[in-house]
Amino acid sequence: MKDVYILGIESSCDETSISIVKNGCEEIATTVLTQMDTHALYGGVVPEIASRMHTENITMVLEDLLKKANMKVEDVDAIAVTYAPGLLGGLLVGVEFAKVLSLVYDKPLIATHHIAGHIYANNLVKKMEFPLLALVVSGGHTELVLMEDDYKFKILGTTKDDAIGECYDKVARVLGLPYPGGPNVEKYAREGKHTYELPKPMDNDELDFSFSGLKSAVINLSHNEEQRGNVVRKEDLAKTFQDVAVDEVVRKTRLAIRKEKGNIKSLIVAGGVSANGYLREELTKLCEEEGIDISIPPLRLCTDNATMIACAAYPQYLKKDFADLSLHAKSQEYFFKDSKVDE
Repeated sequence: MKDVYILGIESSCDETSISIVKNGCEEIATTVLTQMDTHALYGGVVPEIASRMHTENITMVLEDLLKKANMKVEDVDAIAVTYAPGLLGGLLVGVEFAKVLSLVYDKPLIATHHIAGHIYANNLVKKMEFPLLALVVSGGHTELVLMEDDYKFKILGTTKDDAIGECYDKVARVLGLPYPGGPNVEKYAREGKHTYELPKPMDNDELDFSFSGLKSAVINLSHNEEQRGNVVRKEDLAKTFQDVAVDEVVRKTRLAIRKEKGNIKSLIVAGGVSANGYLREELTKLCEEEGIDISIPPLRLCTDNATMIACAAYPQYLKKDFADLSLHAKSQEYFFKDSKVDE
């Protein structure tokens, strides 16, 4: 079969990224231009600034990518773009740019979901073999999903409220840690001790998650300590929080693995929180204990990038799942909305 080269575009938050991937599993070249230093000045991503910077940078990012790849847009077989979810202004920049490339160069246009990108980034590590269990951990998702084939999902467990990534960011704010919050909570936790008392979230045998209670407990503990005139030991509170949060994710993942034992070939981990070193360590131990393979993308592919978008677009290309020029960006769209929760 002819090799398929897909050009992917990602602009859902504060990274402008374009990539070319061959056959959904071989990265040819990627360019990522981050806005992190700019948004750090404001303590978080400012949507208006993000979209303006995407507009200013996206053409330069494409030029840099093509130079790295030693290719032309004419050489690719399709244009894929993140259309949802994310910051609407940033998404619009990427979607409109992709539509222009599709029209000018007469290439199929593929609308790819951001979470699909995180999942299919694992194909860059090794080809995903179905059926498998996917753990999706990000700012908006905490899910355990059985994948029976490409783009066929069955939800085993989902978050009832806050996702784990959102919880990390809120805890970072409570502790007064700089942006980006999640990585800094992990950094402080590495230097702390588990000395505080925090409740275990959803301490049962169900596969759903809930982190709002844990988040509230951290907020209340911090406020109470301050009111008593006590100094909050940031490293220790970060360590205690991370221990409890990660233990919950690992515990529920173990339950899901045992429930599906014999039906799954591996665990794949997806989403921005998969960059957390402690979570990676604990999940690796879990899979060794349970005797199944684990796949976690390299750190540079855990955060937002276009490589993962081009990977996720490959099965869509094979199915001729193409979009037309009426494609529009969506700030919110639940990826697993058509899947049924396993009873």
